[in-house]
Amino acid sequence: MIPWRLLFAAATCLGIHASGFAQGPSPGPASSCVSADAITPLHLYGLWQLRLWPEGEPEDRPSSEGAMLFERHPEFPGSVRGQLRRSATGNDLTALVSGDVEGGEFTLDESTDGVRIDAVWTGGLPPQACGREIRGVRQPAETTGGPALNFVLRKVPGWQ
Repeated sequence: MIPWRLLFAAATCLGIHASGFAQGPSPGPASSCVSADAITPLHLYGLWQLRLWPEGEPEDRPSSEGAMLFERHPEFPGSVRGQLRRSATGNDLTALVSGDVEGGEFTLDESTDGVRIDAVWTGGLPPQACGREIRGVRQPAETTGGPALNFVLRKVPGWQ
């Protein structure tokens, strides 16, 4: 599990502050369970803990960990935009992310330069996670190479 200090540091490095969040109706009380097919981009807003590991390997041996922040996409209201910060061999990696969720299916594009797509994330929301977890595969673009990685995103408590 990522220590809270690391998540706080990631949030700080991503330039997160309360006034920077898009305002909108709350997705509901923290105790309510939203079904996967009822999840909208609004439910994704906030800070998420990230873990990546190679396909065929156990989740408890991650090759990378970090955080993602999702906010309202300024150009496409039915989508999210955000920032990614994660550990990588030799240094940390930062990237812009943009995507959506529809019918319980999650898709996300990752770009380190804001122009070219470096990876595509596809996944789903496990029903038992009540919209607070996303699982899937991060597939690198052909131009960037590298292995496909399994991922899990878990919503950080308090970022409802």
